[in-house]
Amino acid sequence: MSKWMVCAAMLATLAGCASVQVERPTPGPDAVAPPTLNPHWRFDPARAPAARDGYRPPRKLAVLLPMTGQLATAAGPVRDGLLAGYYAERREKPELAFYDTAGTASGAVAARDRAIAEGADQILGPLGRDEVSALFNAPQPVPLLALNRGNAAAPDNAADFSLAPEDEGRAAAAYALARNARRVLVLSNGDDHALRSVDAFRTQLEAEGGAIVGTLAIVGETPGDQSVGLRSAATREGGVDAILIALRGSEARLVVPQLFAAGLGDRLRIATSQLTSGTGKADEDRALDGIAFASETWTNAGLAGLPSPATLAADLPTARGPAARLFAFGHDAWLLSAYLQHLAEQPDAGLDGATGRLSLDAEGRVVRAPAWATFSNGVVVPLAGAGG
Repeated sequence: MSKWMVCAAMLATLAGCASVQVERPTPGPDAVAPPTLNPHWRFDPARAPAARDGYRPPRKLAVLLPMTGQLATAAGPVRDGLLAGYYAERREKPELAFYDTAGTASGAVAARDRAIAEGADQILGPLGRDEVSALFNAPQPVPLLALNRGNAAAPDNAADFSLAPEDEGRAAAAYALARNARRVLVLSNGDDHALRSVDAFRTQLEAEGGAIVGTLAIVGETPGDQSVGLRSAATREGGVDAILIALRGSEARLVVPQLFAAGLGDRLRIATSQLTSGTGKADEDRALDGIAFASETWTNAGLAGLPSPATLAADLPTARGPAARLFAFGHDAWLLSAYLQHLAEQPDAGLDGATGRLSLDAEGRVVRAPAWATFSNGVVVPLAGAGG
């Protein structure tokens, strides 16, 4: 725990004055919309009254994380991101209590029960899918925000938050449709992230009258010549308006140049967050220039109230490299905990978080609209004004 205390002090120093941006569906700057009764939730009425922006944290927040076991490596950045958001908030904050789930279903249940027995009026976590499923299979005595999706929908008094590929797929479809791209060719490596994002993309696209006109499987570390399949897609009746690239950067660098040879280089190109995997060398990554891909607000363009990714990475190993995404996720886990009741009672409300635009649907699922970025001269830059 001594290491945690040092980390917490460092995060408090780095965070400085926070500025949380919250959109409220109000008719004027001084008006507050009346809450909407949401039978899914049961919040403790003894909480302090909500602030004007909806900030109404619990009195005691229990954080369930696998601090030991196979998931401990992932839990570290989540914990530190949460502490960064917590210490950046200068208003009254809840008591925080951490409980080790050990990464097991039984450990999660035991941690939840102990937290409630010790006075927690809201639960954050657990992190593992099996852990979440174990908690979702039972009634929730206090509001719970799980940090993954379970094997079933969230029960009453619970919600789930995750960096789900499905969110990226839906956002990518909205991005394409907003630019009148309705006939889409998919390039997919077929891994779990790609399958889930493409399935969500297809559902959203078809709901709005669009269609996937073809899918090319890009397999292996060195995918070969795809020119035949690409030319076939380019010349078929109706053509192609856009290409969805569900590939890692190392794969895409070998395939994307072939789009130009097939006559598809001028089409809208959209990618999942996988595109940044295996990148980092500008000379090689110039092949990815112009592709719009799903990203996180903080790692992409920074976020008010958080130091820049570079500043934090210099001091915190848990904010470096791939861990930065989990750090941002942990920050938003705190943010959602503090505004959970507001989001539940104001259906049109949303939060500008480190991972993107966050809202809560009626079924208890946090919906994330990611930020957008692109490569320019082989370097990742924000895609300003990309919207949905």
